[in-house]
Amino acid sequence: MVIVGWLVEEAVTEVDGSRLVWGTPKTHGRRSVPLPRFLVDELARTVVTRPADDLAFRSPQGAVLRNRNARSAWFDAAARAIGEPGLTPHELRHTAASLAIKAGANVKVVQRMLGHASAAMTLDRYADLFDDDLDDVADRLDALRAASRG
Repeated sequence: MVIVGWLVEEAVTEVDGSRLVWGTPKTHGRRSVPLPRFLVDELARTVVTRPADDLAFRSPQGAVLRNRNARSAWFDAAARAIGEPGLTPHELRHTAASLAIKAGANVKVVQRMLGHASAAMTLDRYADLFDDDLDDVADRLDALRAASRG
């Protein structure tokens, strides 16, 4: 099995709207973010010729992609075009978490994907999205028992 993902090893934070501070991600460790195969080819065209330590997403000048510049240059217009005016780039993180949960990811996978310090933090934020249908659990237990009995 091939795991397709994006390795997050370093993060940059914009302080006071001007100064960039580089450091480790918020959990001070690297993490892998899963990439669905349908995005791999699209992203490969963007990063294939770049050095491994280059920015994955950058400004037209090759610098750090600043939130306010990207929003005014293209993000806000793209959000309006899909009927989501007011959408923020950070909300895409919540969308990714929601889609992962809908696809069946368990809380530990979502925790690692988002870089949360604990599964409790993930559950505090996304508990309402995890399937809690007890009938479905009962059906799966019946299927497991049937499979174990041949």
